[in-house]
Amino acid sequence: MALVPCAGSGARAGTEQPKQYQSIAGRMLVQHTLAALAAVARISRVLVVLAPGDATLGAQPGVETTHCGGATRAESVFNGLAHLRASGAADTDWVLVHDAARCLVTPALVDALIDDCLAKGEGGLLALPLPDTLKLAQGGRAVQTLAREGKWLAQTPQMFRLGPLHAALGAHAAAGFAGITDEASAMELASCQPLLVRGSALNLKVTYPEDFALAESILRSRAP
Repeated sequence: MALVPCAGSGARAGTEQPKQYQSIAGRMLVQHTLAALAAVARISRVLVVLAPGDATLGAQPGVETTHCGGATRAESVFNGLAHLRASGAADTDWVLVHDAARCLVTPALVDALIDDCLAKGEGGLLALPLPDTLKLAQGGRAVQTLAREGKWLAQTPQMFRLGPLHAALGAHAAAGFAGITDEASAMELASCQPLLVRGSALNLKVTYPEDFALAESILRSRAP
């Protein structure tokens, strides 16, 4: 099953509405994301976690929505996992958490993550080795060059067993999920070492205004 946190405001995107609802290549950004997940045959259920005040996405086959989004992405995921458990999902079930704003993910990338995690019986995430020189900044100036060896850029989906992921996030709920930037970070703090499965530079997260034009160009290039 898949869980898509979709409750963020997307302030950095510079759009009048949350970026996940912005029109891109003829449909809402999140609808491209959901279409990619729907094309993965092994995903039997998709839950979209919306903010309490958000409108529904409309009927989409295989897609459920719940208005239990929180103040942070981690809280939205935690609440979404609780919803899955309350509606019959087992703690041993695998769940893929994927950013609504990563609308360029492909079924092939999702399948690659599923294959690797199932083969090794461990949770993991899509990621890319850091390709560029990394700088430490202070006051808007570069003060140190950091070694990039062994550093990866985390992407989504991230795939873990439902129960352990819910527990790992729950351990930080009282602190407002401070320091939890993705599911893997919660699992790392629970003494796990998630698998790194190579993703793609095209699996970008639409974050800044210029990202929309790039994402639209890529989406249109894929259209039949």
